[in-house]
Amino acid sequence: MDFTFTEDQLLFQDSVRDFLVNEITPERIRASWESESGRDSALWSQLAELGLTGMTVPEAYGGLGMSELDFVLLAQECGYVALPEPLVHSALVAVPLLVDIGGELADQWLPKVATGEAKVVVGLEQNLLVEDAHVADLLLLQQGDSLVAATADAVSLIHNESVDPSRKLFAVSVAGEAVVVANGDQAQSLIQSSLDRGALGAAAQALGLAQRMIDLSVQYTSDRKQFGQAIGAFQAVKHHMANVAVCLEYAKAPVHRAAYSIACKESVASHAVSQAKLNACEAANLAAKNCIQVHGAMGYTWEVDLHIYMKKAWAMANSWGDAGFHKTRVANHIFTDGAALGAGATFA
Repeated sequence: MDFTFTEDQLLFQDSVRDFLVNEITPERIRASWESESGRDSALWSQLAELGLTGMTVPEAYGGLGMSELDFVLLAQECGYVALPEPLVHSALVAVPLLVDIGGELADQWLPKVATGEAKVVVGLEQNLLVEDAHVADLLLLQQGDSLVAATADAVSLIHNESVDPSRKLFAVSVAGEAVVVANGDQAQSLIQSSLDRGALGAAAQALGLAQRMIDLSVQYTSDRKQFGQAIGAFQAVKHHMANVAVCLEYAKAPVHRAAYSIACKESVASHAVSQAKLNACEAANLAAKNCIQVHGAMGYTWEVDLHIYMKKAWAMANSWGDAGFHKTRVANHIFTDGAALGAGATFA
């Protein structure tokens, strides 16, 4: 099986990376922290103009009709710039859930999502809090064994602080009319799929965050001089960064494998996603630890940009299932009697 991304996919990734790096600067992120909503409507309009808000929306609704495998590379780039806007959430979680629900709800909201006119967020009990609920036009919420749809005027919100200033988290309660869109087994299937897609998005962003922390640290250790030479020339510093680079490279394949598994609706998708999130978040956490180490005391300061990416990496590690949750899912799979394990069963 060939896991090589196509030339078109890689070119699209490059073009999106160039846009994001130029537009989503640390200064712009800091400015968003000072705004009331913490979100940038002008930036969302730019993303919509590029067609990014409609990437996974089916062509019949005005989108590009791309799959999770197409979007995973872009999710990495969103992580690289610590994008505050809910693009990954929308494209990987909300849009596929709307597509699966179908009917009038999809007909009404998917064209608006594709153009960037509307934002849809998903709230699962696994996450406890709902990110970006304050800017959502439609909320798809888990309520026990049911999945309900509620517009912004039908919910009440209580803001909760996050370790990452870019994340806006809310406890959501339905105060008005909500429509039950799924019950029982159907609802559980939709919830499980949304959880897997959310975890995939978190894993892909963790890869980008780890790479950004590496790049910042390489630049810092090249500029910082001690004893007449750049500290990056010292073996101990090289080892710190090499360990992160190896861990990051090891994590990429499981993330891409998980994206393929979800896109192809494989039965092992949940296990693939859990392995991917564990590997990617381990790489991002190691990057945060080692990059602070090579920055020294400067790594702890507000002025240095490292903390922007470090805090988001910490937040990603505990969203859409923490390490304990995903380790349990992997363990339940591999310790099942008769489980097909090993390289020969990977793509069976």
